[in-house]
Amino acid sequence: MTGAPPDKDKTDPLVEEIRKHRSRHEQWLREGDMSVGRRLAQIGVLGWIFVVPTLAGLFFGRWLDAQFETGIFWSAPMMLLGLFIGGWTAWKWMNAR
Repeated sequence: MTGAPPDKDKTDPLVEEIRKHRSRHEQWLREGDMSVGRRLAQIGVLGWIFVVPTLAGLFFGRWLDAQFETGIFWSAPMMLLGLFIGGWTAWKWMNAR
């Protein structure tokens, strides 16, 4: 017998992506395009996903600097860590849709 076993189609990433694409296209045909308000809301959520961890990292870095009296030694690394976490979270959120 030639060809791939039937179970291979279930785990093949290309087949999964095609199924997701087809599902999204069918949903779009049923529901239509998103409204402007909904798109703006998604952009707002995406912005907050970046901003909150970045500011939390900055505030935590400033707190560490105040505790250890290190000037601004911890502020920049903690802010960059928050930015990285926010970017990773935003990436995951965008690809989950």
